[in-house]
Amino acid sequence: MASLVPSMRRRLPEFLARTSSRPLSTSLRSLRQGPGAGENFQQANDPKPRTLTPNVSKTHETPTDAMGNRDAPLQEIAPEAEKMRTLQAPNRAKPWSRNQMPRELAMTGPRFEQTIIEAQPAPLAAIELIHKQPVRWVNDKRVACDGGGGPLGHPRIYINVDKPLAKTEHKKYLESQPHTAYPLAPTGDPMQIEMPASPTQKGEIQGQYPHMRGEQLAQSVGDTAFEQR
Repeated sequence: MASLVPSMRRRLPEFLARTSSRPLSTSLRSLRQGPGAGENFQQANDPKPRTLTPNVSKTHETPTDAMGNRDAPLQEIAPEAEKMRTLQAPNRAKPWSRNQMPRELAMTGPRFEQTIIEAQPAPLAAIELIHKQPVRWVNDKRVACDGGGGPLGHPRIYINVDKPLAKTEHKKYLESQPHTAYPLAPTGDPMQIEMPASPTQKGEIQGQYPHMRGEQLAQSVGDTAFEQR
């Protein structure tokens, strides 16, 4: 036992130096990395950044047979296709989220050079469509929304409307404003979507009456539309 004491004394400084250096290396590693694994905040300096080049092939302007898919031949004009490729959506030019990749960076490479952009699915941007929908006026300070219920709905969420947005008591104030983010009444815009009637939907759109529960049940029984009051 006495022989172990001198050897432990000799190894103690080496052990302390080894343990004191570990937190330092860990902290340096955490400084280099971001919140995600392997994410690096120190981006490499690129003196010659990559320039965006058109990705639509010029050969698409030559009409080709659609092989029975459609009557007209497949043809695409390069400038028009390049504009469609860079748009984030047919009704949206730029991304609406920080972590969203622009289409001109994502839709590149040989795969998209051989693709006719006009023939691909191009859904409209919901962030633009929501500003086309008329306001649903409510009287309560809190409303619940479940997306209409059913398989196309979503879990019920509760929204506080204590601010002057869509409450009936603030209707005159909103109508006096020169511009509002949402239409206060139906404008006849083709982008407006008639929401399915649901007993859980509160409030009403100006000029329209909400369905009562009896009307909702009557519509779900027969195939013909139930006359609203």
